[in-house]
Amino acid sequence: MGLFDKKYDVIVVGGGHAGSEAAAAAANLGANTLLITMSLQNIAQMSCNPAMGGIAKGQIIREIDALGGYSAVVTDKTAIQFKMLNKSKGPAMWSPRAQSDRMRFAEEWRMQLEGLEQLDMFQDSVNGLLFEEDKIIGVKTLLGLDIFAKTVIVTAGTFLNGRIHIGDKTFGGGRAGEGASTGITEDLVAKSFEAGRMKTGTPPRVDAKSLDFSKMIEQPGDDNPQKFSYLSTTSALQEQKSCYMTYTSKEVHDLLREGFEKSPMFTGRIQGVGPRYCPSIEDKIDRFAEKERHQLFIEPEGWNTTEIYVNGFSTSLPHEVQYNALKKVAGFENVKFLRFGYAIEYDYFPPTQLKHTLETKLVENLFFAGQINGTTGYEEAAAQGLMAGINAALKVQDKKAFTLQRDEAYIGVLIDDLITKGTEEPYRMFTSRAEYRTLLRQDNADLRLTPMGYALGLASQERMDRVIEKQKKTDLFVAFLRETSIKPEDVNPILNENNSAPVNQSMKMFKIAARPQLNFTDVRKFPGVEAFITKHGIDEEIVEQTEIHVKYAGYIEKEKNSADKLQRLENIKIPEQFDYHKIQSISYEAREKLSAIQPTTISQASRISGVSPSDISVLLVYMGR
Repeated sequence: MGLFDKKYDVIVVGGGHAGSEAAAAAANLGANTLLITMSLQNIAQMSCNPAMGGIAKGQIIREIDALGGYSAVVTDKTAIQFKMLNKSKGPAMWSPRAQSDRMRFAEEWRMQLEGLEQLDMFQDSVNGLLFEEDKIIGVKTLLGLDIFAKTVIVTAGTFLNGRIHIGDKTFGGGRAGEGASTGITEDLVAKSFEAGRMKTGTPPRVDAKSLDFSKMIEQPGDDNPQKFSYLSTTSALQEQKSCYMTYTSKEVHDLLREGFEKSPMFTGRIQGVGPRYCPSIEDKIDRFAEKERHQLFIEPEGWNTTEIYVNGFSTSLPHEVQYNALKKVAGFENVKFLRFGYAIEYDYFPPTQLKHTLETKLVENLFFAGQINGTTGYEEAAAQGLMAGINAALKVQDKKAFTLQRDEAYIGVLIDDLITKGTEEPYRMFTSRAEYRTLLRQDNADLRLTPMGYALGLASQERMDRVIEKQKKTDLFVAFLRETSIKPEDVNPILNENNSAPVNQSMKMFKIAARPQLNFTDVRKFPGVEAFITKHGIDEEIVEQTEIHVKYAGYIEKEKNSADKLQRLENIKIPEQFDYHKIQSISYEAREKLSAIQPTTISQASRISGVSPSDISVLLVYMGR
């Protein structure tokens, strides 16, 4: 008997953030799963910054958690600092972010995966794919093994024909210290897939012992840190580690400019497009020439390591240029480098070649997730991995596919953007990409998605019970405020304190609580409110949920109505392989784009660039509407 005579339900290629979530989801849904990775030591490695979450990305991590994924749980167990960003703005913008202990993060992920009954892991490099006509049937490895499976998920990150650049030096690699992966791109191009090149970069890592933090600005975590996961089994931080902030200067910029003629970005040796919203330091100096300084965030990589991540100083300039320039930054006068910054260029496949399930259109049972689809960021990768893992398992079990709409989750926005609009530069999620961001808040991801995760069999009974409890108590508190009146003599002193107009007759608490000048610290002073909170065991999370509901009821209702209109178009299906060329009354560009992307609904068709509202009207007539 051979080593792999067993045919797997799902093979996951690559053990990064996408691969780890994909393998966990497939295994937890009962699919017999194999995760193949080049290095079992580096599962879910934080190749770039040691942090999870941030603007819109924090919402994605909460959504993964609500569905039953692991990224939030692992982050909570390994966090060294927690911050809720954008607290000065409305709740649609609040975004959780945590610094993690990089080594513990990878270790915790591996322990989570090793605990899964249906998951096997194997260390080898996949250098080819096995097909039977237009179906995938398995993978080939560097060791010469053919391993067979019903479905394959490729989550190769930056490894596909990866090339690392530092100044005029260039060598093959998937990330520092690890080899590139070859063979997969070539097999896919032979199957008529379109491939492209992208690049990303990373800053130098330095030794904390060589820095003078007294010259920097301390950036502590929140006073009352929260956590990412909705599960009670992970706890919020008791102790936190600070980050620091410092600045580049004109002198630093001048020193960096000296290396531009050797920069692979300016000499044209790098063909791939880099991330617009996470540019290299040379890119920033070139694009914002008028700026005398840029912020640098000094981020510790863990509790017990001296390794520091210099966020904001991503570069592929020659090593001596990096060293000379960084020495001139305040606090870095005696800096010791642990490793230099570099750029990495790699293959990706334009995501318009995918269905909403992340299965490829050209090859059945083959799924792509993560940077192979042109995204950047751990969170975006993990979300795709989760969805690909779910759909691969469901496909094997002959069950209905699972997709999320744009009004249901940031994950829905992410995947819809990728497959309808494509991307020519590394795609990163922002709150501005979501038209329903008041509905898609980080605080209500569990209310939105846990019932779906529970129905799939991914989210646990404990998660579902917590959601039911949270909804019940929030409704109870809202009803109490709607039904209970407050007298002028009880409320006017509180209104005067907050420069809000006094009232001359009794009013419902809800109406007064909705005033912008008041927050719920004031509302808790209303007679009977504190007693109600205590009697019903209402915690801070439910108080926050109630406050958002009271303050933003109008906006939420408006967005719900817009989403309902969109849903009507979502329900109008377009037949598979529809021939758009026979409809002469839509524009030539629309016919070309619609034929290439093959949208499944009218709503999806309306979001493709180049398809106008009049084209959609014609399609509606054609579909009998």
